[in-house]
Amino acid sequence: MDAIDRAILRELQRDGRLSNAELAERVRLTPSPCLRRVRQLERDGVIRGYRALLDGDAVGRGFQAFVTVALAQEDRETVAGFEATMAERAEVVEAHRVFGDTDFLLRVAVADLPAYERFNTEVLLALPGVARVTSHLTMKTVKADQGLPVR
Repeated sequence: MDAIDRAILRELQRDGRLSNAELAERVRLTPSPCLRRVRQLERDGVIRGYRALLDGDAVGRGFQAFVTVALAQEDRETVAGFEATMAERAEVVEAHRVFGDTDFLLRVAVADLPAYERFNTEVLLALPGVARVTSHLTMKTVKADQGLPVR
């Protein structure tokens, strides 16, 4: 990956809807080589996809919580069952298995506090093997995901 590829990645992270002509202009290429580079970055898996960033309030998911989950036992079946459930749940917008005192870090997006309480009680605490759930409620977003730094 060279400096032009990195410039393409930076620009597409800022605005994934750029036309190829606009992208080419921003990275100082002509459109054809620019498109070839973008397609190669896609084929190589560097660019995994494109999507719109939504306003949580506008789509009824304005209440977000970061949740740490500790499992009572970490056998293969318990971990796999927990991971499968988290992957299926629409409320869970991110799920990470982590090192440390807890086993998972989740980002949960729901409509409001009562919806979160239902998810916490009826889903998380009802799963076999869950020992502890700690909720960190979002007061405000200081810095949202802006993509990965590309140097």
